[in-house]
Amino acid sequence: MVTITQLRTDRLLLRQWRDDDLLPWAALNADPLVREFLGPALTYEQSAQSLELFRSELAARGWGWWAVEVPATGEFIGFAGLDPTDKTSPVPGVEIGWRLARAAWGHGYATEAAHALLDFGFAELGLGEILAITVATNQRSRDVMHRLGMTHDPACDFEDPEIPAGPLRHNVLYRIARPRVGV
Repeated sequence: MVTITQLRTDRLLLRQWRDDDLLPWAALNADPLVREFLGPALTYEQSAQSLELFRSELAARGWGWWAVEVPATGEFIGFAGLDPTDKTSPVPGVEIGWRLARAAWGHGYATEAAHALLDFGFAELGLGEILAITVATNQRSRDVMHRLGMTHDPACDFEDPEIPAGPLRHNVLYRIARPRVGV
């Protein structure tokens, strides 16, 4: 049996998904501003399917896309995690990502969660590098990537073949290597 890792920061808990996360998760995925760089809003059923996928992946390997909670209030605010890039991705590796409810924006939660994820990925999973991918025009996520110390790799930017021609098709890739100790 795999132990599901929980990650804690000063203000956040990254944990396994619960049934009561579904309503706020579906509301987050129906918000057009949250979905601005992700494509059309998800239906309730699509949100339920994604929650079950994330839950099963966490149970199978102990890490993946965690639900993010503010323990001080018990509020579910979104997700953050690490996940192998899709088989169709032009750049193989493990990707870091986040998606938060609009009310959680501007509080530093994405950066805080992502720092915990980088520490986990390097220290616990032994990853040599972690990637981040976003739509070129998603400046908020790119700003988080910069705050994390990630570097844009323009040579690996790509057009997502699964997205129709338009502003969401061009993706940028950021990288960060495991810090070298004792250098």
